[in-house]
Amino acid sequence: MSVHKEITKVTTNTLLVMKQQGEKISMLTAYDFSMARILDDAGIDVLLVGDSASNVMAGHETTLPITLDQMIYHAQSVVRAISRCLVVVDLPFGTYQGNSKEALNSAIRIMKETGAHAIKLEGGEEVVDSIKRIISAGVPVMGHLGLTPQSIYKFGTYAVRAKEEAEAEVLVKNARLLEEAGCFSIVLEKIPAALGKRVAEEVKIPIIGIGAGGGVDGQVLVMHDMLGINKEFSPRFLRRYLNMYDQIKTATEHYIQDVKSKDFPNEKEQY
Repeated sequence: MSVHKEITKVTTNTLLVMKQQGEKISMLTAYDFSMARILDDAGIDVLLVGDSASNVMAGHETTLPITLDQMIYHAQSVVRAISRCLVVVDLPFGTYQGNSKEALNSAIRIMKETGAHAIKLEGGEEVVDSIKRIISAGVPVMGHLGLTPQSIYKFGTYAVRAKEEAEAEVLVKNARLLEEAGCFSIVLEKIPAALGKRVAEEVKIPIIGIGAGGGVDGQVLVMHDMLGINKEFSPRFLRRYLNMYDQIKTATEHYIQDVKSKDFPNEKEQY
């Protein structure tokens, strides 16, 4: 029987057991109570309160503008909804880079004020001190390597990362550093499938991919992309399971028509 079916509460240790038993980890983003409740009820293993809220909830071009207070608000909403899955919250841009004391304070605020189970932050060697300090305070940390959207202006492009051997070796080295620092898991974003598989084989902690191939230990997608709520974003790694944009638009058009034609409300829909 799979770990997924047996478990009543997913923990960081559950993910490790899943990796050891060869069971893939399912992860999606969530930002609000109603959607998080549906995803948790469906049996998702991990919900990430992603700084992608900056894009899909607030309409910003990048993940950079979202604040710690806003991340806490979204995380509180998600945590109220769930009963089974593990909830991980992104530390937003500017709340951990270059200052391990500030990183610790940001992580503690998220844990105390939201009731979430772990935090996630982007980067390798340059954030290891922050990771160690956060973990030493008892806060579980998920790493994030490959395409790191908070560094978008440094890279200047959302193109696939680590295609060249030198960058690939740095990524492998950073994955080992994050494991040694105590991260319970790492997200790998938009890298060659062969490299994703190699990292998953070389470290003991679960590797969750987004555009990192099928050889990793689990997959994550942004909920709005997976459900087809937005249409603008169509990378190769995305599989749309619904076309909610058109479905919601059609339903709304139908509602408008019924209101205008006085069909809604009918006799049974009034007091």
